[in-house]
Amino acid sequence: MLQHHHTSIRTADIFAAIAFYEQLGFEVETRFTAGITLACWMVGAGTHLELIQIPEPKPAPDCFGDEHYVGYYHLSFHVDNLEALLERLVSALGKLKLLLPLREQAIGDRTYKVAFIADPDGLPIELMEQMSI
Repeated sequence: MLQHHHTSIRTADIFAAIAFYEQLGFEVETRFTAGITLACWMVGAGTHLELIQIPEPKPAPDCFGDEHYVGYYHLSFHVDNLEALLERLVSALGKLKLLLPLREQAIGDRTYKVAFIADPDGLPIELMEQMSI
């Protein structure tokens, strides 16, 4: 049996990343060190995130803006009310990098409200609210 265990994210500032993912409903489960750096497990949305602070970070590739980028692209989360969540994130975080403004998108026989935001390191996060079946 194959079951998703976690997604690992390397971050320039673990404290900013924790604050961001807490606003998406994740909670720190365990803090630890990985070699010489800070790390933690966060739990939420039916999965785990592992955050690892990188001591001398380099900018991440622009996987959202570079149409030729190949590799992992984004995390995606179902939400009940996308507009309310976006408002709450702006209120809690002060600012939010919006990569793709809220829009409707048909996928198969379903319609979704979709928006892409960036985490503190610029990694794309897709938020989806199902509108119809």
